[in-house]
Amino acid sequence: ILKIDGTPTREMALADAVRRMRGRKGEKIALTLIRAGLKDPFDLRLTRDIIRIKSVRHEILDKEYGYLRITTFQEGTSGELRKILRKLSEAKPPLRGMILDLRTNPGGLLDEALVVTDQFLKEGTIVSTVSREKEIDKKEARLDGTEPGYPMIVLINGGSASASEIVAGALQDHHRAVLLGTPTFGKGSVQTIYELGQGAALKLTVARYLTPSGRSIQAEGIHPDLLVETREAAEAVTLKEQFVREKDLRGHLEGSKQPSSPAKQPVEDFQKEAALNYLKSWDVFERVRGEQDISSSPASGSPQ
Repeated sequence: ILKIDGTPTREMALADAVRRMRGRKGEKIALTLIRAGLKDPFDLRLTRDIIRIKSVRHEILDKEYGYLRITTFQEGTSGELRKILRKLSEAKPPLRGMILDLRTNPGGLLDEALVVTDQFLKEGTIVSTVSREKEIDKKEARLDGTEPGYPMIVLINGGSASASEIVAGALQDHHRAVLLGTPTFGKGSVQTIYELGQGAALKLTVARYLTPSGRSIQAEGIHPDLLVETREAAEAVTLKEQFVREKDLRGHLEGSKQPSSPAKQPVEDFQKEAALNYLKSWDVFERVRGEQDISSSPASGSPQ
């Protein structure tokens, strides 16, 4: 956006730009835009209106896996999610896993985020608030209305902030979900505005949010269990055999030429695809992890 009603945005603060673009329903606004691939800027005249954003959408992947995308935590988000989960619970065949996508979710209403998290946890702390090294508040999960314990992946990235980090951190600490993607933004502080009179005010940070295990979100963010930031990393999440094959040997005999198969189209959302691949291999991963836990614990009377 180069200009808003003729005013250049070059030296304009984001808050000022937002204020200028907002207005009453039915009023006009002129924007000058520049887009990638276009040589010259162009003007656009819009009519202001009330925009109602649906914060939750869903789909079923490969007929057996649910996908939930929460774009922001606004009033009614938890209610939307509850209706969708009720609908997905009636899916035939029953769902074998769920992907919760919190990528580029900037946060929003904390109360809505708490209710969303509570729907996936039976018990335990969701988030605690600490001020001057003392706990001043703690939010707990309740058993009522908790979803079944199906396998679950949460997608996060650098645009996941504030309330979405609280959700991701709680599900990770309680081992309810595996986090996949890139580290989150790191917004875990609480601010209060004190009016000083004559139009002045002081914005003061008064507390920090901690995950159930006591991790501070502020500046640190939530780190994924599976770091997937490139298409190559996403492909590595799938289980692949590591055996050497005949065609890998030097001087091997070539096979007969077969008709070439159609070129595989690149995956548009490789992190989402990686999450689906992980869910499909969930039983194998859990079995391998269980075997590793057993082998790492010394058995009485047996050499290690």
